[in-house]
Amino acid sequence: MSSPEPLHRALGLTDSELESIREVLGREPNSLELALYGVMWSEHCSYKSSRIHLRRLPTEAAHVLVGPGENAGVIDAGDGIAVAIRIESHNHPSAIEPYQGAATGVGGILRDVFTMGARPLAVMDPLFFGELNDARQRWLVEGVVSGISGYGNSVGVPTIGGELTFDDCYASNPLVNVLCCGALPTERLVLGVASGVGNLAVLLGSSTGRDGIGGVSVLASAGFDGADGAESLDDAKRPSVQVGDPYEEKRLIEACLALLDEKLVVGIQDLGGAGIVCATSETAARGGVGMDVDVTAIPLREAGMAPFEIMTSESQERMLAIITPENWDAVAQLCEKWEVRASIVGHVVEPTIDENGRKVAMLRVRHGFDGEVLAEVPASSLADEAPLYERPMARPASLDATVADDPSDDEPIGSPNDDLLDLLLDPAWVYRQYDSQLFLNTVVGPGRDAALLRLAGPGLPYSERGIALSTDSNPRWCALDPRAGTALTVAESVANLACVGATAKAVVNCLNFGNPEHPEVMWQLSESIDGMTEACVGLGLPVIGGNVSLYNESGGLDIDPTPVVGLLGVIDSLVAPPPGWAWHEGDDIVLVGTRHANSPYRFPLGGTRWATRRGRRGGHVPHFDAETLAAAIDFVVGEIAAICAGNPSDVTAVHDVGGGGLAVALAEIVAVSGLGADVVELESHAELFAEFPGRFVMGTNDVDAFMARADLAGVPVARLGVVGGRDLRIGSMVNVGVDDVTSRRRGALGESLAALG
Repeated sequence: MSSPEPLHRALGLTDSELESIREVLGREPNSLELALYGVMWSEHCSYKSSRIHLRRLPTEAAHVLVGPGENAGVIDAGDGIAVAIRIESHNHPSAIEPYQGAATGVGGILRDVFTMGARPLAVMDPLFFGELNDARQRWLVEGVVSGISGYGNSVGVPTIGGELTFDDCYASNPLVNVLCCGALPTERLVLGVASGVGNLAVLLGSSTGRDGIGGVSVLASAGFDGADGAESLDDAKRPSVQVGDPYEEKRLIEACLALLDEKLVVGIQDLGGAGIVCATSETAARGGVGMDVDVTAIPLREAGMAPFEIMTSESQERMLAIITPENWDAVAQLCEKWEVRASIVGHVVEPTIDENGRKVAMLRVRHGFDGEVLAEVPASSLADEAPLYERPMARPASLDATVADDPSDDEPIGSPNDDLLDLLLDPAWVYRQYDSQLFLNTVVGPGRDAALLRLAGPGLPYSERGIALSTDSNPRWCALDPRAGTALTVAESVANLACVGATAKAVVNCLNFGNPEHPEVMWQLSESIDGMTEACVGLGLPVIGGNVSLYNESGGLDIDPTPVVGLLGVIDSLVAPPPGWAWHEGDDIVLVGTRHANSPYRFPLGGTRWATRRGRRGGHVPHFDAETLAAAIDFVVGEIAAICAGNPSDVTAVHDVGGGGLAVALAEIVAVSGLGADVVELESHAELFAEFPGRFVMGTNDVDAFMARADLAGVPVARLGVVGGRDLRIGSMVNVGVDDVTSRRRGALGESLAALG
């Protein structure tokens, strides 16, 4: 009979990590202390495999108020308004329980934002699933979308965009990433710091239950065993998924913002991954003070909970506020008004003096404020001093052969008409589940290059400014060249913001990768971070926050590297909407930006949607060229921003050339406008579907004036054709009816889901 597994291993700690804990404490840890370290030193909470690489990212700029390390990044948007933004993953919980996994992902990201003092204004959701050819993928898609809409719509925050990607590598590991941004008067900005000896730690919101114990902290720090994803349905893992209550969240938002407006809070922190232990240790460590927590003072929803369950539960809709004792009555009254539970669960105490005379901020877990000490550990050892692993890295041995198998070398096969229709996919079915117009600030909603919002809301100073948001990824590129692929993804996202007239100001990232114990995965992660660094330095962008999701694997098979970037842009004057995708009869069609890729191929097909649909996953990725990209992007920003400021213009339409290439960009405008186009003969079949950023399809009713402005800016422009008729004609290669394009684009996703019954 085999001996039982040691407790530290059952909690996800290695033998060497146990030894490190012994060194920190100078003694043997008890079982509660091991549980605290188990969640706080998990991959999800500590970033122990990625922190050494993340340090290479640029994080500073004059307009950055808060960078990485806090609940959300914050920039100064002007006019006395700051904007907070954050992106997170809820991948593993959503694979097990798609509705609650996605719903609580939304709840958590909302709390990250209003923790900073910002009212959440919008949510975006990049989603990744397996191909829609089996019932389980339908279950995942419908469950995740329902969870996002059920929570976001109920709490009253619009979902204004995102991404939808289908690929077999996500069949057992769906990715559910959620971005949220919010706005606040700059003077209301607050940080998650405990200070002031004698101050109170007040738990706000829901009671604490067993749902979510070991949720994102442990569940997201290991892969799934089953190669077919069957373990995702294991009932034993369902208790690890949190259960959300959006109506409690809405009350909590209003109560917290009111507390901040009344200046009743010294510091405030979301209870996310690792629950109470995370919030108390992080606020104490940041403030350099001790924290005593009474487990008997924490409101419970289940009887008989052990201290380790209470401290590590990830039950939702909870916040920790640090307040002065004299403000307790006012806090309690305000929380009662909003029907939000408020309980004093801890005290800020003096740091301990160690044997070397140094101050150490200790977290003590007690049974009663003056009762037995159940656990006593340095707060910084939990929050900041998890082991750092410089894991082995190795370029995949098969990558050279994969890259050499370049579809750009192939002669065209089949019908370009059929190829084009096959690539059209409108995620409108998803967006119909979401309310994108809550607050009535949405100027450009889901389905376009980027979302655009008026920068307005309760408590904000008046401003004509607007903010734009975009999320982008390209795992097809990143599987072939994670460095170039990530750099190009950043460029693609900046280009999307340009289409609504916004200047990019900040980046957040969600880095979704496989098992970090596989050297190939760590190489992909490191290369991706270097690519993001190159792009952000080249385009002048700070990275102000992010998330790393590792162990996205099943049965030893890793997902393709999937870095998701979220871009925040600002437009100085938003008094009119941008032109969008609605060109007019007789307009000239122009291609703005370099026509040829900076690549071994003028029109590369490696890593394109066209090639992937044909089972060709090899090829070369274009090079990143910041100077060329920036010139085209700046020109487009200037053109569209002028329209948004209310100035007359000859520009009638704009669309970034992204996934699917030039042919798909043209077809998407045709589908939205209902007008055909007669486009010149292209240089080759590959130009139809080649993908590389920095190109824009634009419509103009004065082509000579438009091209003169582009020439003055030093930006290449090519006249492609004219708008009109009932067909999309691209030289001799493509000739499809407007009705066929429109019906295919609108119906592709819904038909695929309906076909599965």
